[in-house]
Amino acid sequence: MRPILHGDVTAAARVLLIAPREDRDRLCARMICEAELADKHVGQTGRLHPLFGNGSLMAAARNRQLAEEPSFDNLQYCQCFELVLRHLIERQLTRTHS
Repeated sequence: MRPILHGDVTAAARVLLIAPREDRDRLCARMICEAELADKHVGQTGRLHPLFGNGSLMAAARNRQLAEEPSFDNLQYCQCFELVLRHLIERQLTRTHS
């Protein structure tokens, strides 16, 4: 996956915000997986992945409907933002220990 920027996290959190709560964890993992697949494809072919884009989390997220971006006084948005960060931290820890 390409380097993660603030916009990647906000885009993913906005997708999660409109998803049912029970689907958010799985959906977050799926978007990260799609970004990783796309990045690998770009590296191998030099072309965008036909479904998942350029390998960024933002591109994977933007394949879905995004909620309007709320402020951080929206508790559900904060929870979605935190979920994305937790997944990214876990991914980094897993890669570091492999």
